[in-house]
Amino acid sequence: MNSRVAAIHLAPGRKIPTRSVDAVEAEAGVGLVGDRYHGAKHRHVTVQALDDLAAAEEVLGRPVDPGLTRRNVTLDHGPIPTRPGERMRIGDVELEVVRIAAPCRLLDDWLGPGAMQALKSPRGGTVFRLLSSGTIRVGDGVTVILDQPEQAAVGVDQGADPQA
Repeated sequence: MNSRVAAIHLAPGRKIPTRSVDAVEAEAGVGLVGDRYHGAKHRHVTVQALDDLAAAEEVLGRPVDPGLTRRNVTLDHGPIPTRPGERMRIGDVELEVVRIAAPCRLLDDWLGPGAMQALKSPRGGTVFRLLSSGTIRVGDGVTVILDQPEQAAVGVDQGADPQA
């Protein structure tokens, strides 16, 4: 069963709270219009899944609001590709994995003590670059593009996210 976009969040600056939107314009090679990473070289969009947030809630012992994680796109369920070079499509927009999204210290400020630890890999989402342009909307279907059917979606990045 394919997943769907459950929520979209944008933040115009590094320490500015995210805002929920129903749709966002994705520009190939540039990023999401209105987001802090628009114009970044490779970090165009971050994606997380509600089932991973549920697992983080169990570790943290309290709810995890998808908007407070500072990720752009929240899917109704995973798995999300994590190996660099793996691709997926959200609606008509194609994305390519850059790396796993490492949680930053701001999470403890936004979600409370222990949030950064609760959202460590594999629950923190994935960083993607945009390969095509288009509109990403809440409710859009998500398709993982695999070169080989047996290809596994596993990857790890231990570095902290300096631009959360």
